[in-house]
Amino acid sequence: MPTVQVLDMTGKVTGEITLSDAIFGIEPNKAVMHEAVKNYLANQRQGTQSTLTRTEVSGGGRKPWRQKGTGRARQGSIRAPQWRHGGIALGPKPRSYSYTLNKKVKRLAIKSAFSSKVLEENLVVVDKIAAEDYRTKTMVNFLAAVGADRKAIVVLSENDEKVRKSFANIPGVKTAMVNTLNTYDLLVYDKLIADRGAIEKIEEVYR
Repeated sequence: MPTVQVLDMTGKVTGEITLSDAIFGIEPNKAVMHEAVKNYLANQRQGTQSTLTRTEVSGGGRKPWRQKGTGRARQGSIRAPQWRHGGIALGPKPRSYSYTLNKKVKRLAIKSAFSSKVLEENLVVVDKIAAEDYRTKTMVNFLAAVGADRKAIVVLSENDEKVRKSFANIPGVKTAMVNTLNTYDLLVYDKLIADRGAIEKIEEVYR
């Protein structure tokens, strides 16, 4: 079972925590993680792009010229696709890009993401993350103390508004609850910071 040091908010080691092998100690499956990220990004697409077809553009109610005898190519409407200001042939229309991923695949992907953070030594476990007031500087100092001055996702065991808002103005930092975690966020952020309570909840949810 993997073991990780537990720090306080000043970066001092206060103990150790043994992590679940089933969640933090598996061999990361890159193919499954790729599939989960693709699914997440597809589900975020709005799909609102739209072009006008020849039936939707204005004008073109009558035949521009007679069928025969002019020496020009026959035309039925000045709003056909080959005309300037004509309709678009086979253009995009509003659609949904979302699709569902097998539940077991999603679970394996997020476990692989957790395990990859442990393997890369990018998991930081903190005894407790707390804030006495709304101060961004406190959280900036905290991130520097635990060696997470790059992009980081902070997982909280409970919704603390002071902590969330103190992190909100720091570029490249996101706060999340255990039930809102996804594979994309775990992979796109360099460091995963979680308090001890969040680790316990993760092991309870994903065991």
